[in-house]
Amino acid sequence: MIISALLLIVGAGLYIVDQNDFDMVEQSIEIPSPHGKLTGTLTVPKHHSGKLGLVLFIHGDGPIDSTHGEGYKPLWERLASIGYASLSLDERGIGGSEGNWLDQSMDDRVVEAQQAIAWAKEQSIIDDSKIGVWGASQAGWVIPKLAGKEHLAFSILVSPAINWLEQGEFNTRSQMAKDGHSLVEIQHQVDYENQIKAILKKHGTYEEYTKIARKDDLISKERWNFISKNYASDATADLHYFKTPVLLLLGEDDVNVDIADTEQAYRSGIQPSSLLHVKIFSNTEHSMLPTSIAGSSWKQSLRFLFAPRSITVDGYMDEIEHLLTNSSL
Repeated sequence: MIISALLLIVGAGLYIVDQNDFDMVEQSIEIPSPHGKLTGTLTVPKHHSGKLGLVLFIHGDGPIDSTHGEGYKPLWERLASIGYASLSLDERGIGGSEGNWLDQSMDDRVVEAQQAIAWAKEQSIIDDSKIGVWGASQAGWVIPKLAGKEHLAFSILVSPAINWLEQGEFNTRSQMAKDGHSLVEIQHQVDYENQIKAILKKHGTYEEYTKIARKDDLISKERWNFISKNYASDATADLHYFKTPVLLLLGEDDVNVDIADTEQAYRSGIQPSSLLHVKIFSNTEHSMLPTSIAGSSWKQSLRFLFAPRSITVDGYMDEIEHLLTNSSL
């Protein structure tokens, strides 16, 4: 009995190791910049000949490392399998990157992406005509601006929002409704958040915010300063900068972003319309996870341990591969 249990444990361990052995080569990189060095990861296929296309990863909100807690690796492997390298940076203040990501505006993040692209173009294995971007959530305020400053071979956007403040209210209403709150409770919370928005709009101080803030939901001064720099973000006016293929990936069950608003804005703003392909996944939330596991950290952990290549919804990586293997790129 004990031997059988030990064999089962060893077998499970070996299976997990095998499942998390990705078919690619990872390299730690460092990029000098005027605001301190940036560190990150470059992944390439184990076997390749000739130059590689490159996907630059642009994170969403938060203190994210270059691998996003290993979560990017299944997609990196898929990209390597079709001849693409992936480049992803540690957010400032994370890993070896210097500075503090909370000090950045969206324009600062654009400059950082430009620095990454400049570095990539200097690498002999990279085809500088096939450099594009993948970005999630908050990257939706970065990538359209970037498209106005750099030639991007393609842009892949996952669950981007359009307007910062409108997204915030949508998220509040959707999440509270999902959690079972009444309409009165939801409106009470929205009214409270509108008081905070009023302080932001008149460039109020952190001290003014703390006077009305709920003590059990107090954000830090650093976070307040970050929001103050970025709360007016709106991608609408920047969408016309896209002049190459754009893949917009949305989840039907997204409570963070109003996907109908995002889709409408992208369809109106990107011309010609043939540049845009939109895919909406059913039973899928903001991070392209199946809704069935999205709300459970233990379910996500088990899925990533035993089947990391299926952590995201079926078809998600297929859509990206289809874009990148299209002969028009």
